[in-house]
Amino acid sequence: MRTNVILVDFENVQPTDVGLLRDGPFRVKIFLGSNQAKVPVSLASALQSLGTNAEYVILESAGKNALDFHIAYYLGTLSAEDKSAYFHVISKDTGFDPLIKYLKGRKISVQRSVCIGDMPYFKTSAPVVPAASAADIPETSASIVSVSVPPKALAPAALKIPAILVPKAPKHEVPPIIAITPDLQIEMAIADLAKRKSSKPRTEKTLISTLHALFKKELSEKQLTKLVLALRTRGVVKGEGTKVTYDLPSEA
Repeated sequence: MRTNVILVDFENVQPTDVGLLRDGPFRVKIFLGSNQAKVPVSLASALQSLGTNAEYVILESAGKNALDFHIAYYLGTLSAEDKSAYFHVISKDTGFDPLIKYLKGRKISVQRSVCIGDMPYFKTSAPVVPAASAADIPETSASIVSVSVPPKALAPAALKIPAILVPKAPKHEVPPIIAITPDLQIEMAIADLAKRKSSKPRTEKTLISTLHALFKKELSEKQLTKLVLALRTRGVVKGEGTKVTYDLPSEA
């Protein structure tokens, strides 16, 4: 079992669960600031039970982030000495996270936890869920084939789980093609022009282009000319020369 090296930022976290480390593959270093002259008796007693696997690292002088830099130094030094160890920084300070990410990118096992009990070492593995048997599969008339198993086939080696039917995707019926008669073309053109309101074509040339686009460019030039003529006959398109105006039902 590989060693778990625990570096405690005592300025940030004062752990009360050091007793979890007894009789395990742990080495503990408690980092104390230069002004932290005392530690709780409970912590000192718990560390004493770890013998030579526990020690205090006391900073000689104070300074901003001085303790954090010391932990970073020890992380680098100890990981170079034992690349197989798993390192744990016990601190609520998220400032360690960029360094931890950097070390992980270099294949060093390291994790920050807010307390000793949150270390991955103490996390319970998820229970293994056994594979479902045939009896566990709910039977529905639409999803499972009902099979009759002969008595001789009941031996464990011959027993097979019924096949599960995957419903086939329904086929989409292609709607019948509706023939667009000249009369229907006229009604469609009138409806489209009415919706355009002030953006209707103002010349016969743009009107023909608009109708050409409306019918997906499937009408010939001759058909488009007949359609414009039919609109003029209906009285919905008016005007002389190249200019056109409209007298649509919605504008009456």
